[in-house]
Amino acid sequence: MSNKVLIIKTGNTIPSLRAENEDFEDWFIRGTGLDSNRFVCCAVDKGESLPAIDDVVAAIVTGSPAYVTDLAPWNEIAAVYLRLLHEQQKPILGVCYGHQLLAWAFGGVVGFHPKGREIGTIDVELTREAASDLLFDKMPKKFSAQASHQQSVLSLPDEAVLLAKNSFDAHHAFRLGSSTWGVQFHPEFSAHVMSSYIRERRNDIAKEGLNVEELLARVEATPVSASLLQHFSELIKNVQ
Repeated sequence: MSNKVLIIKTGNTIPSLRAENEDFEDWFIRGTGLDSNRFVCCAVDKGESLPAIDDVVAAIVTGSPAYVTDLAPWNEIAAVYLRLLHEQQKPILGVCYGHQLLAWAFGGVVGFHPKGREIGTIDVELTREAASDLLFDKMPKKFSAQASHQQSVLSLPDEAVLLAKNSFDAHHAFRLGSSTWGVQFHPEFSAHVMSSYIRERRNDIAKEGLNVEELLARVEATPVSASLLQHFSELIKNVQ
C-alpha cells in the first residue's frame, strides 16, 4: 500500500523566493517533518495528471498567485479529485488558494474580500468548535500567523464547521467531515518568506493605502501557526 502524501500545487511562489530555489512544496515538506521521499508533487495548474486516489494517503493543496474566480479548467479537475479524497476520508489540508478551492469545490462562495488585501503577520482566534477538532485541538485560543491574500471564502459550504477567524476575515479555517481542512493563513510561511512577499508587492500594497514599513516591522516568526503542519503529519501517521 502506498504511503505517499500528495502536494497539489496550484501555482508558484514569488520570483525572489524561487531565485533562492524555494517553492511552496519545499516549505510544506519541511514543516511537516516527514521524510521528503513520502511526498509526490503534482502541478495541476500546469496540466500535470493527478495520481490514482489509491496511491496517496493524504493531500496538501498549496497557495497560488491565481484567483479561484478565474475559473481555470484545472480548478474543476482538482475539485473532482478533492471530493473523491474527501469521500474516502483521506486527510486534506488546503492552504490559502487551497482553502478557497476546497470551499468552492463543496459549494461555498469565493471572491475578493470587501476590505481588500490581508498581508503580514496577523492574529487568529479559534472558535469553540476548534477545541474538539483533531487538527486544532492542541492549538491555543489565539495565535499569530502569516497571511497574504486578496480573495477569501465569503460563504462557507453548508456542512462546514468554522474553526478560526479574525477581525478581517470571518473564515480563516474550517473543516468538512472529519478529515478535510481549509486554512486561509499560511502555516508554511517563515518570517523571511512573509517579509519577501511584502517587499515583492510593495508598490501594490502602497497604492492600496497600506503602510509597507509598518507591515514589515510587524513581521515575526509564527511557531504556533507552523505547528499545524506537524499536527497534520501526526494525523497522516495515524491513518496509515
